[in-house]
Amino acid sequence: MAVTTAAGRLGVSPYDESMRVELRPNWTENDIEAVIRAAYRQVFGNQYIMASERNVSAESLLKQGEITVRDFVRALALSDLYRDKFFSSGPQNRFIELNFKNLLGRAPYDQDEIAYHTDLYNTYGYDAEINSYIDSEEYRDNFGNYTVPSYRGHLTQRSQKTVGFTRFFRLYQGYATSDRAQRSGVRAKLVSEIARNSASPVASGTNGPAIVGASGGSRSKLYRVRVSQAATPGGPQVRRTNTEFLVPYEQLSQKLQQVNRTGGRVTKVDLA
Repeated sequence: MAVTTAAGRLGVSPYDESMRVELRPNWTENDIEAVIRAAYRQVFGNQYIMASERNVSAESLLKQGEITVRDFVRALALSDLYRDKFFSSGPQNRFIELNFKNLLGRAPYDQDEIAYHTDLYNTYGYDAEINSYIDSEEYRDNFGNYTVPSYRGHLTQRSQKTVGFTRFFRLYQGYATSDRAQRSGVRAKLVSEIARNSASPVASGTNGPAIVGASGGSRSKLYRVRVSQAATPGGPQVRRTNTEFLVPYEQLSQKLQQVNRTGGRVTKVDLA
């Protein structure tokens, strides 16, 4: 993807600057090491993993071609290390938030998703909760068997709800931070928003995204939406054009959905 100034301000440019990490046929030793590094970084929320903590057994199986990248991601998420860092050390709703972020690359959309995963864990246990993300159609459609999961909550995609755009930045606090090094600690970040079915506006900061204003936005103000629009499918291949719209709060969701349907990509949303 093209690097945009807005992406830099929101702290997601490191992901826009690089291609998704995929293990392709005839891979080299450097390729497999890049996949392993990317998988640890994504699954563990950018935390530093010591050599003694690494899952060397799963790494070996991946290098031997015995398992796929998706199997490797599953092994990391089912490990005692992941359980200790994200499940045992915090509340269950925070654990579910991080599973969405680390395994599907987005924030949860609504209370139904939270309730489903809460009930799934209570009924079938930890393994079933982890496997539900990795075995989902959403995971297969976005990452398949040989691509490392990556953050996509800041993009506009088909079947992705627009409320996920702002909620993603409540979970993601910049490329240089980790899930355990944020000011809110182990507390869940989206409980109130999801319960009220609302979202907070996003403002760009110098050190990554920052959330401003009351949840749900200000109904008396306009929002500036910047869109990177691709060429019409089947038409001449030209560079993307950038367009800005001034949209009242009441029409914001409708506008974002329209952009999504027409193949555009939202790169910035802020108060006008």
